[in-house]
Amino acid sequence: MRFEKPPLTIKQQADLLCQRGLVGDPDRMQQCLKVVSYYRLSGYWYPFRRSDDTFKPDTSFAEVWTRYAFDRQLRLLVMDAIERIEVAVRSKLAHYHATAHGAFAYATEPSSLPKLTPGDRTSFLERAEDETRRSKESFVKHFKAKYGDCHTHLPVWMMAEVMTFGTLLTFFRGSPHRVKQDVASEFCMPAKVFLSWLLTLNMVRNICAHHGRLWNRELGLKPLIPRPGKYPEWHNPVPVGNNRMFCVLTICQYCLRKLDSDSDWAWQLHSLLREHPDIPQLAMGIPDNWQDCPIWKGAQGDSGDQHELAQ
Repeated sequence: MRFEKPPLTIKQQADLLCQRGLVGDPDRMQQCLKVVSYYRLSGYWYPFRRSDDTFKPDTSFAEVWTRYAFDRQLRLLVMDAIERIEVAVRSKLAHYHATAHGAFAYATEPSSLPKLTPGDRTSFLERAEDETRRSKESFVKHFKAKYGDCHTHLPVWMMAEVMTFGTLLTFFRGSPHRVKQDVASEFCMPAKVFLSWLLTLNMVRNICAHHGRLWNRELGLKPLIPRPGKYPEWHNPVPVGNNRMFCVLTICQYCLRKLDSDSDWAWQLHSLLREHPDIPQLAMGIPDNWQDCPIWKGAQGDSGDQHELAQ
């Protein structure tokens, strides 16, 4: 089937929404459609549409726009958490790998990356070299100028800072189990579970980087949930599923508390949810009693009522 829909002007887009039953000021709709495309906003009004492409009665453009604004704030908050976790993993992985195998073993000793096939290792090193060439970091220029006559590759603690998150995950995945477990133990998790978390966080990071929709997204890459026997806080009294954003938010909160017990990230999330009481939290996988989850309960630490989560 050929696609033959003609492009519409901004005014025609607003008129079409009104014709389909979306309630609101057409001028306001046009203002918003000039800065956020019709197609991007369609992900936020989709839950309000009926099978004939008309909107459910009393659906307002203001409500759709509020969901878009909430999702933008949610992305910023999630990106903040992922950045902190990613930076910590870079540091810890480089430290443990260097301690066990030396500064350059990742590039010169295949045995230091035993979980990568020869082809995967070649691809990994090619990406690492390309990322080194593209880096504008002053420490890269300094190392090349001072040590480039003897060393083709950066020391691992430098390399870890110029790798993309995807390349870093290949490095983590390929490292010996002991190295992976040393890093994961900093977060009190088995290496297998922690790797699944990093893969999911990388996926979510990419969604955020492209300004994609988060709030009601079903995860395509589902992280592992720790076993109930050893990690009951993931199961009782609030079971944490692995297919919606609540799982990602809980992973972020869990990791951030391991990195900084005084983190106020949970309070920021709670504040965002309170500012938007009309956002359907169940679409994010957030249960009514989510604050009873031990991972979230008492997350305000000793900062008092200002960060009180239980209302």
